Amino acid sequence: MDYVRLGKTGLKVSRLCLGCMTYGPKTWRDWVIEEKDARPFFEKALDIGINFFDSAEVYSNGESEAILGRAIKDLVKDREDVVIATKVSPTGPGNAPPNRTGLSRKHINAACDASLKRLGTDYIDLYQIHRFDPQVPMEETAEALSRLVEVGKVRYIGASSMFAYQFANYLSLAKADGFIPFASMQNHYNLIYREEEREMMRICAEQGIGVIPWSPLARGFLAGNRHRQGGGETVRAKSDDFSKNLYYTDADFDVVDRNVEIASKLGVKPIQLALAWVLANPVVTAPIIGASKLGHLDDAAAALQIKLSADDKKALEEPYQPHRVLGHW
Repeated sequence: MDYVRLGKTGLKVSRLCLGCMTYGPKTWRDWVIEEKDARPFFEKALDIGINFFDSAEVYSNGESEAILGRAIKDLVKDREDVVIATKVSPTGPGNAPPNRTGLSRKHINAACDASLKRLGTDYIDLYQIHRFDPQVPMEETAEALSRLVEVGKVRYIGASSMFAYQFANYLSLAKADGFIPFASMQNHYNLIYREEEREMMRICAEQGIGVIPWSPLARGFLAGNRHRQGGGETVRAKSDDFSKNLYYTDADFDVVDRNVEIASKLGVKPIQLALAWVLANPVVTAPIIGASKLGHLDDAAAALQIKLSADDKKALEEPYQPHRVLGHW
């Protein structure tokens, strides 16, 4: 496993980040994995050298954070050896009381304290805003996040999917007003959805922002096991409505078919090749991978060894068609 700096910070993270949305009670999503069955995934991740774990307050309504926290406590001798990332969300359940959502100072402080309690830790390494909140002044959000760093509850702050101009405004505000700047951007990026290359990735490259893409395998779509007529073989393929809103166009399947074709030529699995393509982007720090089978972690590790030729990269990218903006909600 290689370790790299998160953007221009001094924080070293593994080239793969284990996303923890997959782990929680099935009462939240039928495709998630219960805690007792999730523990081997944390063991395996640590064994292959992953030191970077990402969760969120909304994953399984907080239980994902609790599962991650207990795993780290039981499996890691020294808390300093891992990087724990989680997120505060502008959105929540439709019946959430006022002030239980959003990026206000009130909710950010309450959400951070609740995440710390669930994670069972004194500090969060990377605390991220989970999308943009148009209802709260950027100054209020930036000041609240900076204060968390200043009092030691958080080490670094990051953001996730939003328009590039919104992210640029946050960065400019931090510079002008002396707030702690964002160290990372967790955005939607994979072979099927590359709209981030137009502006967001360029901003991150210029400003030294670490890019940690979510859904680098398009929620499993790039495995090649989905059907053009809809659905697929796995539980998630059959029930993940969010995925159906992101992918499934004919052009998307053309990209999948090309990925399967090139993977066959190279003698690797389609998911390994798709992940290798994301890793080959010099702006990307660490893709956030989801693993519902232990073999997924082996496949992810194998992707680190794949070196794409210019011709193979060109062939993989050739079928791409522009998309409407996806994943900013």
